[in-house]
Amino acid sequence: VAVARELERRRPDLITAAWWKEERGKRIFVDYNQNAPHKTVFGAWSVRDTVTGPVSTPLWWDELADVDPRTLDLATVPGRLAANGDPWEQLNSCPQSLEPLLTLHENDMAAGLMDAPWPPVYPKQPNEPERVAPSRARGAKP
Repeated sequence: VAVARELERRRPDLITAAWWKEERGKRIFVDYNQNAPHKTVFGAWSVRDTVTGPVSTPLWWDELADVDPRTLDLATVPGRLAANGDPWEQLNSCPQSLEPLLTLHENDMAAGLMDAPWPPVYPKQPNEPERVAPSRARGAKP
């Protein structure tokens, strides 16, 4: 949540931490809920269990505008990796601390921001916002 909120503060025109779709507009939602205990998050180079065999593929920054994710599959990614290398290869050479993120979170809580909404499979958590779309909370039709 801290990462999503900080990115939103830096680029509110492009990025949002808003959980409800109706509040996002065309901004990119940084989905912090993928870290929930019941979620299965795919790591880099993971093959998804579908008929097309898509692969969770790290990209080089200069590829983002042109790559078609539908072309990144079990048949194409090994050759792509051999030809282009691994964009994440250097990540392990410069580990970073989570302390700055924990500080951001503590600052958000001290400023009165609530925790993220928890998935509905969990009991209501302390400092968690309502689990209802803002339009429904106001009595509007969805």
